[in-house]
Amino acid sequence: MDVPTGLLTEYAEIIHVLFQLVCVLSVIAYLLSRTPTFRDVVAGKLTWKHQAFLVLVFGALSIYGTWGTIEIMGAPVNVRDLGPMVAGLLGGPVAGLGAGLVGALYRSGMGGFTVVPCCLATVIAGLLGGLLWLSSGRKFIGVGMAVLFAGGMEVLHNGLVLSMAEPRSMAESLVAQIGIPMVLANAGGMFIFAFIISNLAAEQKTKGERDTYHAELERKNAELAVARQIQESFLPESIPPIEGFDLAARSIPAKEVGGDFYDVIVRGPGEPFGLIIADVSGKGVPAALFMALSRTVTRANAMWHRSPLQCISDANRMISADARYGMFVTLCYGVVDPASRTVRYVNAGHNPPLLVRADGTRADLGITGPALGAIGDAEYTDAHVTLSPGDILVFYTDGVTEAVNAQDEEFGAGRLADAVVASRERTARDILDAVMESVARHARGMPQFDDITLLVLKVGLP
Repeated sequence: MDVPTGLLTEYAEIIHVLFQLVCVLSVIAYLLSRTPTFRDVVAGKLTWKHQAFLVLVFGALSIYGTWGTIEIMGAPVNVRDLGPMVAGLLGGPVAGLGAGLVGALYRSGMGGFTVVPCCLATVIAGLLGGLLWLSSGRKFIGVGMAVLFAGGMEVLHNGLVLSMAEPRSMAESLVAQIGIPMVLANAGGMFIFAFIISNLAAEQKTKGERDTYHAELERKNAELAVARQIQESFLPESIPPIEGFDLAARSIPAKEVGGDFYDVIVRGPGEPFGLIIADVSGKGVPAALFMALSRTVTRANAMWHRSPLQCISDANRMISADARYGMFVTLCYGVVDPASRTVRYVNAGHNPPLLVRADGTRADLGITGPALGAIGDAEYTDAHVTLSPGDILVFYTDGVTEAVNAQDEEFGAGRLADAVVASRERTARDILDAVMESVARHARGMPQFDDITLLVLKVGLP
């Protein structure tokens, strides 16, 4: 059956008007989403000022939804109910009802045979939107449910017109012409608002999570900074001068905190002094905590026992009693007698310290027992070596020898020895710097994967 040309023209005009409405609604929705008040409402911050904002803004939108439309049989094809619906879905019954009353008041001034059901429908739209907000736990119901609500509300609106408007024949004719377009227009407008509201809520949630993450990260960084300061306090603040010897040390953690430590035990002028270097298994905070335990126990025993063998044996028993999750510490402790230039040492599973003689020959202080904390009743032995003027003793951790370059080649004990031999005529501080520079050249900007600690002792010339 052919459709009358006049009816096609009316449909075209209705579609054109509705398209204009959707365009304007898109702009309004976007502009609203940029306002701080609207963002607060979406975030759930609802005060009486926010509710007043919703009543005024969406009441005005309801007026526009009536004014900016086309009339069919004296009744506007409108989206008047959209404003109160959105106000209710965002701010509850008070906001929805207030916006609905604003829109209904404006509609009542236009008159027409549908004035009563149209005014009533606008008020009901805001009230139902508010009730849905309450039923969903005082939050927006989501895009899908909002669009269904808008469509269903316009079906109710048309039903009120059919049941209340007189004459009935005109009401039926009017609903037949504009019922479906009104349902589609309000559902489409609701989709625009709901989509923007949902995106804004998701954006705020993401921002909130990001802000929380950054705040937590800043808090942890602050705690790590304090932890590093505390850990640095465990290391000697300065190396005390020792007559007849030149001593230098440095420790660089791979992370904010590390598991390496060194110590210098000085009892008095001319008295034997101790040198300790250690490397705790693992990295980061767990290693740092175990480092604090190991350093405290070892130093206490070193101050109590003159014998490095007795010191390390007792320290191992104490550390083993508190070791958890398989943690251990490799450590080398040597006691230097200034009078005889003899070094008596115990090497508990640590990298063998390097001895470079004044003539450039090399030797190692080998391992004399297992790492501390690995075996509670482990037996250790001690060994000794005699130094001569110009000799250099280098204690180091594996962060030095295991530093890698881009080809995954380790720095190794050989390059360490070469760097010490090449700088053996210089001071202990210069030797230490030469080794560090050699490691940096080898790594060529590769990240530091392990803590680096060096302790250099040079025997002064007579």
